[in-house]
Amino acid sequence: MSNTVQLDDEERELLDSYERGEWQPIQNEPAAIARYQEYAMSTLEESGVMSILVPQEDLNILRKKAAEVGMSSQTLITDILHLYVSGQLVEKPRGA
Repeated sequence: MSNTVQLDDEERELLDSYERGEWQPIQNEPAAIARYQEYAMSTLEESGVMSILVPQEDLNILRKKAAEVGMSSQTLITDILHLYVSGQLVEKPRGA
């Protein structure tokens, strides 16, 4: 049995670059991490991407309702949000 690791072209290129000493340590690593996290968040915000936590119980209901109308749960959630912010979806009084 061989102990040789098979690398694809990208992995081989990275290893060769490392072995040539082309990689340098990051100065002030916590600040660099924070800076790149900010870049990532800005990119996501510009593209309209949002991540939210939805209780599993609600998510299961959303998935079921989306399947009933033949769409993805993400599309259903987007449609609901659009209707709400455009004033086309109004909250009914509690207890009604």
